[in-house]
Amino acid sequence: MFRYVHTNIIAKDAQKLIKFYKGVLKCRSIGETRDLRGEWLDRLTGISNAHIVGEHLCLPGYDKDHPTLEIFSYDTVENSCKTINKSGMAHLAFEVDDVESTLQLVLQNGGNQIGELVKTEFADGRKAVFAYATDCEGNIIELQSWS
Repeated sequence: MFRYVHTNIIAKDAQKLIKFYKGVLKCRSIGETRDLRGEWLDRLTGISNAHIVGEHLCLPGYDKDHPTLEIFSYDTVENSCKTINKSGMAHLAFEVDDVESTLQLVLQNGGNQIGELVKTEFADGRKAVFAYATDCEGNIIELQSWS
């Protein structure tokens, strides 16, 4: 079997980031919290005395318990610069009813806007609204709506 299971975000403050994704982007708790440590985790991560806490949140638009956004914190978190054109994982995208009002919720909950909110029409006649933003810890998210 092959199936997509989750995307992991390492947070400086897991509880704050979990609250952001639940409140702003409609992710929901599925009751899978984690408080992990042990020799097996040290071996898996390559980090001595690793300790992970966090929760799995079901992504909006899915009825069951997958796929999830796995938000974890380690006791020690490394910081790095995130930019929209950095190689590797760039952003998480969420289709929303109203990009403008969702962007305002992002900003009211500690996020920031990247670039401009853009409205465009494609050759097939579909119209879309897009905005890039960051969550309250600087992870890049894309907001989009289609008509």
